[in-house]
Amino acid sequence: MGSGQYRLVAPTERGRERGAWAAIAPVVAAVGVFGISYGVLASAAGVPAWETVMMSMLVFAGSAQFAAVSSFAIGSPAGAVVSGVLLNSRYLATGAAAAPVLPGGRWRRFLLAQLVVDESFALGVGAGSPERPDGRMLVTAGAAEWLCWVTGSAIGALLGPVLGDPQRLGLDAAFPALFVALLRPMLDRSDAVKSAVAGLAVAAILRPFVPSGVALAGAAVAGLLAYR
Repeated sequence: MGSGQYRLVAPTERGRERGAWAAIAPVVAAVGVFGISYGVLASAAGVPAWETVMMSMLVFAGSAQFAAVSSFAIGSPAGAVVSGVLLNSRYLATGAAAAPVLPGGRWRRFLLAQLVVDESFALGVGAGSPERPDGRMLVTAGAAEWLCWVTGSAIGALLGPVLGDPQRLGLDAAFPALFVALLRPMLDRSDAVKSAVAGLAVAAILRPFVPSGVALAGAAVAGLLAYR
């Protein structure tokens, strides 16, 4: 009976793994393309290739890294720090939601939490729920995204002079399109729709008057309040 049970369970588990990778693959591809765009912009701003790749390895935060490159390009290191802090303030909420589902003790969870970014969190929520994301999906997706982000950054940094302006190639559209694709399956609940609408409204109101980091932080707070 034991072998019979194994034959019944194993295909189901393999099917779940295939389903998970089917969900991760397009997200990882978009992250890689966005990483190339970041590497190209960093190269155009005069950031050495090794620094570009090192930042992607250690920071692993697309929006904050783009803001940092823009600030460095105009000679404002302080602006890079401030914008990065504001843009990444949203991870306080996602970190609180992910903490209970990450495996291991405090230090292991601290390290694994570095893999919890917007895309991996969205995939974890899709495989679980907003209140309890799937921890395995969080870690697996986050690790795959980190690898493709670093690889894309390296390609963009090395080929930046050849590729030229990423907007000319349409690479800057990869991330917005990715977020729309991730958001759509989550809008099957009224509280999720309210949260998305509240965040969109606040971001649209604030963006013309404040830096993008402030608008994003305000949108995150509004979305949380509307969801609760």
